[in-house]
Amino acid sequence: MGERVREGETGNNPVVETGERALLGGAAVSSVAWVRPTVPSAEATENAVVPVPRPYFPRLPARSGAAASVRSSTRAMRVAIETELERGAAFLLVPVFLAIGALGYFSFHAEPPFAPLVTAFGLLAVLAFLMRTNRLAHYALAAAAICLLGMAMAKIETDRMATRMLGATISAGITGRVVEIDSLDNGRQRLTLDILATERPVLRYAPDRVRLTARKLPDGVTAGSLVAGYARLMPPSGPVRPGSYDFSFESYFDGIGASGFFMKGPELVASTDPLPATGQAAAWVANARDRIAQRIRDRIGGAEGEIAAALVVGVRGGIPEDVNEALRRTGLYHIISISGLHMAMVAGTVMLLTRLAFAAFPAFTSRRPVKKYAASAALAATGGYLFISGAEVAAQRSFIMLAVMLTAVLFDRAALTMRNLAISAIVVIVISPHEVVGPSFQMSFAATAALVGAYAWWSERREQQAQPAVQRSLPFKLWRWLVTVAAGLVATSLIAGLATSVFGAWHFQRISPLSLVANLAVMPIVSVLVMPFAVLAGLFMPLRLDGIFLDTMGAGLTAMIALATWFSERSPVDAVGLVSTHSVVLVTLALVIASMATTWLRLSALPVATLALLLLMKAEAPDAFVSEDARLVGVPVGEGKLAVNRTRPNQFTVDNWKRALVSEDLIGPARVAPASATNPKQNIGQGGSGRPGGDAAFSCTDGLCLIEHPSGMHLAHAENAAAARRACGIANLVVVNDATARNPCGNAAVVVLTSRALARLGSAAIFLRPAQDGARQDVEIRHAVATPYRPWHAQRAFSREARGLPPYRQDSRRPGASEPASPAR
Repeated sequence: MGERVREGETGNNPVVETGERALLGGAAVSSVAWVRPTVPSAEATENAVVPVPRPYFPRLPARSGAAASVRSSTRAMRVAIETELERGAAFLLVPVFLAIGALGYFSFHAEPPFAPLVTAFGLLAVLAFLMRTNRLAHYALAAAAICLLGMAMAKIETDRMATRMLGATISAGITGRVVEIDSLDNGRQRLTLDILATERPVLRYAPDRVRLTARKLPDGVTAGSLVAGYARLMPPSGPVRPGSYDFSFESYFDGIGASGFFMKGPELVASTDPLPATGQAAAWVANARDRIAQRIRDRIGGAEGEIAAALVVGVRGGIPEDVNEALRRTGLYHIISISGLHMAMVAGTVMLLTRLAFAAFPAFTSRRPVKKYAASAALAATGGYLFISGAEVAAQRSFIMLAVMLTAVLFDRAALTMRNLAISAIVVIVISPHEVVGPSFQMSFAATAALVGAYAWWSERREQQAQPAVQRSLPFKLWRWLVTVAAGLVATSLIAGLATSVFGAWHFQRISPLSLVANLAVMPIVSVLVMPFAVLAGLFMPLRLDGIFLDTMGAGLTAMIALATWFSERSPVDAVGLVSTHSVVLVTLALVIASMATTWLRLSALPVATLALLLLMKAEAPDAFVSEDARLVGVPVGEGKLAVNRTRPNQFTVDNWKRALVSEDLIGPARVAPASATNPKQNIGQGGSGRPGGDAAFSCTDGLCLIEHPSGMHLAHAENAAAARRACGIANLVVVNDATARNPCGNAAVVVLTSRALARLGSAAIFLRPAQDGARQDVEIRHAVATPYRPWHAQRAFSREARGLPPYRQDSRRPGASEPASPAR
């Protein structure tokens, strides 16, 4: 605290005023006393002595050096934090702490009970209320209470879903009602069915909803139809490697209990029971989407028609995979997924058309709030777009964000603010807490927060540097507008790309180095030719006057695909390997600080972001991967090569492993002569598959595959226990594709991984610890699934492999009898 002398109403007597000094240049000024010369009044000079004026000078603080610097820094920090709180930072952090709570719940190793979460939340909330006079304690307790609230909401959603998930692969006859039909790029159809009955065998724990593919559908099958057929049902798979995307988790919260394909059928079945009102409404929407999508495909055709259908009604199954891959490699795939970009363009197009229509009636426009009318029309249009596009989670999130902003316009509030973004995030987390762990939520809000924060900073800076208006010529105004638009596109692509790149690399192990250039080339086409004409086509489609608009949209999509393919072919890098989780946490913290802070505190995001970049690639890469079905083993053998033990491995799994290990080439197994089976060690080194240079590869014979890791340790894959015994004296790790095998080696120096363990605990990452100074060689196994199971993994315990049983033989069952070992769940 400092003192300063100011002139007062008490004549020549100075009045001492105590207060905190301001911040100059972002640094705190230590306490000083400023002495001003006093000017006596006319009445006072008659009987008083006029003091001699003294010049200004600062009264230096009593302390100096390190203590004064610490005191000044502490005061500056306190003033900045108080300023942030006065500007609403506490409310902006509410969705952050809600998300932390939800993330904490989903990261627990065991399912927490509900009562302690609610009790702890209530206790902390009461304490926060009682401690409101102590600001530090009040905010700390409130933050902890909000975290517990996020955990409780995630727990409520998990218990509410309670999805029945199939425990084991099985073939059965099913009868179900069609919920949704998707056309795939390979010509097949994918049906989402609500299961009504099962037979041959009758499943004791049948899932409520499944997704099945069919080669063809009988005429007349639409959403709401009843179909029957014989299908192969498979439980949702887990992560293809530890830490990767968990399909079981997503299926659980999507309500999908199994997937598979029709082995026979499906056939249309006559239904006598009428659909309930909600079912009829859902079927009407799904059929309307199918009709619109088919009309778009028929008019535009090709990949352009499939992308147009995806943009309008949200069906993406028919887009060719090569086009999908080109869009992913160039960072343009966000154009396909209905999200904030599409909602904003629909709202912007509708608002522009509405304002132009009102401009034709100047007398009415001058008396009415036409801007609010346009915002209302845009809100209704985006609501209809959400409805007809299938209301996927990404679209729901984008609609909520846009609805908050448009509602702010209706109430004469600023639309693009961090507060509105916080409201949107709170609504999304309350509705779907599980979304916080997914890439869609994280990347969407990261990009939006970065853009809103950057826009707020730029607006503040422009106001500070505002200059008097100068009359300019029309060409200069046009040129300035073009430069502003171009700069806006560059800044938007750069900011959004930087904000989401780490999250994309963490989830997908890939980046798009040409994303900025590709977006700058493509987004003008999407903004001018694609989305506005998609809106116009939707408006005129009921009148059958949408042809010209769809044609224009198709031409824009042709140019977009051509540019995406061109940039994809020239993309220098794609896979980046594993990214450190600590780095992602630090990036998130830096983004929160930079986008929410309004004082000099935003500069503290720089050291946090720097530390995040230093830790970015510090994740430990495994020495091998094993799939959860125990059929596939992948070993990196150096120089960007990945060796696998199967000639035709699962492509999706291999692609994921290659990105995680930054491997470009795949090395298949080499088949060696059966005579070498008597001495399997001779097989090692005979791999290479005939390639020049003798690349390391699995050497396989009689159900046994061997490979030598670059560290000198040996790995083996055996189809059964008998084959595994031949590798017990050689390999450090033996993977046995046999659930009935226990430990065929009986040697503590050999680690045996059976299909039973993989069925129970999911895919595995192998870490080899070579011997040092004669120490024992160690093999560390990290599985993708932990026990005790969370609800989305509980079905794993009921598979035949997890119970140590051999595969079920269909011909060993009596005709019509129930499956004796069918999953109890």
